[in-house]
Amino acid sequence: MKRATYIFLILCVLMSCTSKRQYFPKDLEPQHVDLVRFDRALLNVDSVSALQDIRILYDEYPEFMPVFVEDILGLPTADTAYLAQQLPVFLADTLYGFSQTNRREREVFADTRDIETALDNAFARVHFLYPDLPLPTVYLFISGFNASLLFVGDDMAVGADMYLGSDYEYYNRVVYDYQKRTMRKECIPVDVVSAFLFRNLPYTSTKSRLLDNMIYRGKIMYLLAQIFSDLPPYEVMGYTKEQWDWCVRNERAIWHLIMDKRDLFKTESLVLTSYLNDGPFTAEISQDSPGRLGTWIGWRISESYMQHNKEVTLQQLIAEPNAELILQDSYYKP
Repeated sequence: MKRATYIFLILCVLMSCTSKRQYFPKDLEPQHVDLVRFDRALLNVDSVSALQDIRILYDEYPEFMPVFVEDILGLPTADTAYLAQQLPVFLADTLYGFSQTNRREREVFADTRDIETALDNAFARVHFLYPDLPLPTVYLFISGFNASLLFVGDDMAVGADMYLGSDYEYYNRVVYDYQKRTMRKECIPVDVVSAFLFRNLPYTSTKSRLLDNMIYRGKIMYLLAQIFSDLPPYEVMGYTKEQWDWCVRNERAIWHLIMDKRDLFKTESLVLTSYLNDGPFTAEISQDSPGRLGTWIGWRISESYMQHNKEVTLQQLIAEPNAELILQDSYYKP
């Protein structure tokens, strides 16, 4: 009997050590985020009634329409007569595939309830942690392959034509293969919330070392993973499962290589870019690796830190500016 009790206690300890921390109430009410279908209104512009249609767009979307005209079309907002000539040409273009893309966009985004539900649930968690941050309105628009995400004041805009599926044929003309994996409709909620967090929880360290940048980005990714806890971590990271599994298998070798090269305390832009920016691989590590390995390691360190410091809240993690302290208290040893 004593032996059975002892085994039961050991199992309880092991389970408590490996269980994930719960940061949010289970009954958290969704926060409604407006998803504005500017894309539909834009695609309904008719060449015959273009001038009238454009004036309606300015009336109904007074904040976003000027941004779209200037930043995406590169045209002056004041000259509506010229815009009435150029906008139908932009929408009907077949040389660059815009007309074909617009048809595909209508099909892919015929129903956006999945995006709306995911955004409402995600921003409920963001609001729970940071109630003073204003929730954005999110516009869907047609970018002509120019932009995935834009900020419009406190609001955000998503280029729907950049999320038509990794296999969409016209992407071969405008992006690299490694960029296609996240050009899917289901990636929009993570991309929106990620951009929102990086903008509203900015880098505050006075140091520009790789370590500080790794930990900052890793903290945001850890937070993002808690917000999207129903998603597998590779989806949150923007990796394929195979890329994530490669990182896990080689985690110790990656860390030892970073340490052996003494890269943690380097500030050279080329080193930071290699570890932190997206790319086909992380040049400082291996051509077999995925990009942004510095961010991935920063996430793993942040995760280890939170596992070893149960009293630390998510807000305290994000607010902690001392990257060396987080590394030290993470006991990170892959």
